[in-house]
Amino acid sequence: MILFVPLLLLIDFYVLSGFRGIKWQFLHKKWFTIIYWIFSILVIVGMLFVTYSKAGFGIRFMLLVLFFLVLLCKISFIPFLFTDDLRRLALCFINRHKKPQTEKQTSSTVYNSIPRSEFLMKAGILAGGVPLAALGVIMKRGLYDYQVKHQKLYLPNLPKSFDGIRIGQISDLHIGNLKNKTAVLGGVEMLMREKTDIIFFTGDLVDAFGYEMADKFSILGKIKAPLGVYSTLGNHDYGDYMNWSSPQEKKKNFDEILSAHKALGWDLLRNENRRLKLNGEEIGILGVENWGAFSWLPKYGRVDLAVKNTDDLPVKLLLSHDPSHWQAQILPKYPQIDVTFSGHTHGMQLGVRTNDFQWSPVQYIFKEWAGIYREGAQQLYVNVGFGFLAVEGRVGILPEITIFELKAASNPSVMKA
Repeated sequence: MILFVPLLLLIDFYVLSGFRGIKWQFLHKKWFTIIYWIFSILVIVGMLFVTYSKAGFGIRFMLLVLFFLVLLCKISFIPFLFTDDLRRLALCFINRHKKPQTEKQTSSTVYNSIPRSEFLMKAGILAGGVPLAALGVIMKRGLYDYQVKHQKLYLPNLPKSFDGIRIGQISDLHIGNLKNKTAVLGGVEMLMREKTDIIFFTGDLVDAFGYEMADKFSILGKIKAPLGVYSTLGNHDYGDYMNWSSPQEKKKNFDEILSAHKALGWDLLRNENRRLKLNGEEIGILGVENWGAFSWLPKYGRVDLAVKNTDDLPVKLLLSHDPSHWQAQILPKYPQIDVTFSGHTHGMQLGVRTNDFQWSPVQYIFKEWAGIYREGAQQLYVNVGFGFLAVEGRVGILPEITIFELKAASNPSVMKA
């Protein structure tokens, strides 16, 4: 931050005042300079607040999005400003080595130079606004653009009967926000076409209220798998972020959400486990309630209960909504858990994600935020979500359906393949 903040201030100074910066367009409006600096400093303070505070995810999400949008607009403007500066410096150099001009020629030169600067400045200002306009279009297009990701999971102790078993994972439906039922059905059908043996749902069925499920049962009811659909709860499923008129009202809402899992035929794991048997061999499927490392997140998860009576199982797969749980508890305390499946981050619905590179502002909050992570013999996969939260759209980080294939590995080093 010691280097980053001065760099941001330098960008602001150049955009506003450097040579013929944006201030040049508002020379007779002193209020513009004041408003510009107040806004820019507040945005930077917001970034510092996100980095060092323990505020809620929603607040940090909005501040980060605002920061990167404003920065993108400024960066889009700089090439036009820099081009004009180079042009004027070149003219200045040429004029110094020219013979003196007549008054008529000088007037003509000045007359022609001003429109070019105006054109470049106005083009730059327009370019700075283009990212905002384009972003609105892209966000909507990405909202239901479901992507199927394939990931092999190598497990040294995997029983032979489970070698090649396919698991599908979806997460973070926030079903009340998904208004386009046709698109949602299309996403569900994409999952079902993969013909997986097992399906995991890793939390946040609703955004807050049980009634969000009212018109979605016919769609989500299509999610089935031969060896079962297993689910767990996310931080939004408890109703902790709402103001309820009474504890009874909150409990009623929570009971509706629990009933929804049952009605869908999903096996909801609340700090418990299931033994999955094939041809006389077994592995464990464990599920915990939400547990987040940050102070503002619910901590209902009990891994100690979930692992109970599983010591004899050669492989244990854990469903835990929040990936911060992995570093905070699972790695240091439960080395017997082979793979943890999480969601929660949404990839902040903003960033870049390719096969070889990924970046999102959310990585400044969550160390593990998308894709596969490994520590020794333990693995974590973070699904960036099927639905969306807060901002109605996605840019670069598209809704995800993950398909895993379990593979036996003769030694842990194979896992890095």
